[in-house]
Amino acid sequence: MGIKVLAFILMSNHVHFVLEGSYEQVLKFITEFKRHHSRYLFLKYNINRILKDNQVDIKELALEDEELERAIAYVQMNSVSAGICLSPSDYPWGTGSAFFKVVPSKGSTVDSLTDRARYRLFHTKKEIPKGLLLGEGGYILPESYVKTRFVEQLYRRPNRMGYFLRNSSKAKARLEAGDSEIPVFEDRIIFPVMNVLCRTLFNKGSIEELTPNQQSEILRQIRYRFSSNVNQ
Repeated sequence: MGIKVLAFILMSNHVHFVLEGSYEQVLKFITEFKRHHSRYLFLKYNINRILKDNQVDIKELALEDEELERAIAYVQMNSVSAGICLSPSDYPWGTGSAFFKVVPSKGSTVDSLTDRARYRLFHTKKEIPKGLLLGEGGYILPESYVKTRFVEQLYRRPNRMGYFLRNSSKAKARLEAGDSEIPVFEDRIIFPVMNVLCRTLFNKGSIEELTPNQQSEILRQIRYRFSSNVNQ
């Protein structure tokens, strides 16, 4: 679509992308992302139109006043502020480990696979660009298509990037509030998920139909998947 990806993170109820491109290109990218993900959710869970009314916020970032550095750091710190991991580099569903790598990632290139193997892995017959690196986890590694060199030159040094990560607004808000004071996800988001977990884990319609042990497992899953605190 003519855009370039600088950073991104995929969380369980929202996503962030830092993109280089025109407003029209970025909007088209978001629309296609929602369309493909909606189709996946429909085919796997028979859930229809779930992303149609999701709000999208597009902000233009300036190269001046370190605005771009702060935005990338904010995106990277989402997983840490959610209590999922200790460092952005520990979270695989984003660009947290893509920059200032000391040891190159291991994997094979996509074009080394047969056509049948590519289809079995990616579930599409569309042509995938050659040279992309397929990691051991079975997905294309972000550093294969993200502008890592540009981002590294933007920060200049690893410790400077570390400074922005430690002082991002996302990290500060979490520290100031305290982990036990503010839930990562609101109740209105978690409540409908409980019934989905009941169906997928135990083939039951609601938590009232579960045994005490199954109910405990549902609560454990909510705690694990959504970093919910005890009160929530």
